[in-house]
Amino acid sequence: MNSNISSGLYTVKRLNAGNLTDVGRLYNAVYDKQADPDFFAKKYDTAFTGAEYTGFIAYSDQLPIAFYAVIPCFIKCGNKLILSAQSADTMTHPDHRNNGLFVELALTTFQLCRDLNIQLLFGFPNQNSLPGFVNKLGWRVTGIMDCFIIHTGGLSFKRIPDKFPGFKNLYSSYQNRILKKYLAKESRIDNSVFKDGFDCVDRDELYFKYKSYNDAKVIKIGASTLWVKFSSILLIGDVSVQPDDFDDMIYELKKLAGKLGIKQIHFHACPGTTLHSLFAMRFNSIPSFPVMFKVLSGNLQTDNIKFTSADIDTF
Repeated sequence: MNSNISSGLYTVKRLNAGNLTDVGRLYNAVYDKQADPDFFAKKYDTAFTGAEYTGFIAYSDQLPIAFYAVIPCFIKCGNKLILSAQSADTMTHPDHRNNGLFVELALTTFQLCRDLNIQLLFGFPNQNSLPGFVNKLGWRVTGIMDCFIIHTGGLSFKRIPDKFPGFKNLYSSYQNRILKKYLAKESRIDNSVFKDGFDCVDRDELYFKYKSYNDAKVIKIGASTLWVKFSSILLIGDVSVQPDDFDDMIYELKKLAGKLGIKQIHFHACPGTTLHSLFAMRFNSIPSFPVMFKVLSGNLQTDNIKFTSADIDTF
């Protein structure tokens, strides 16, 4: 382990309700943009699992300079619920990189997870983070998700409010008006991969209430139910659809995206699932997120765990 923290060069504090604003300060320094004021407060408030604020911030002279945290949730394995956590934000201030902070904060977080009886960690790292997780922290990659990209053929004007803030409220009102007739009465949908016989993230009512911080919406198109998020793209989180209804659902979804000025629809899926097969028969895909695991206790088997876009913390 690097000695920077243990030698007193940096100080480390566990994430809590009082220092979440420091995560926002570090985010601004790393990405040169502001997060919504309550974004991190909502993201790391996972009290519904019995474990919350599961991560650490490193400081140098009271300046937040590194952060690592995981997001507790439950993995449904057959009829059992396993307290697990997703590896989430990893940030290091540009002036303090290559000092071993990521590894030290991660190891400290893993021990906290064990203390909280979290048995399993999973994550979807980018290519920059992957070598550190595998080579320095002992994670195991079990597969790679595929991303299906569907072009809507419509005009792109979704980005205009981002470039011209004066249009933001106008576009928001327009979007809400368009979506009104699509919003589903139900507030959640079942995890599609569980219906395929795989283990998966348990998405009960409390989980969906927690995930509302990311403003994803449950919509109905015909007999199909979708969990979607709107940004510069339309990101499908998960879908409940009968195979015979799939083409009609995609056709109507493309029309909806076109009305909202969104040129692309994306969906990430693990090979072997029904939805992956339905998309693969119609659309090309590109490799997207590696799927990785770290077992903290017990003899858990991870090969039967599958994911969709909805399980990635950015959804």
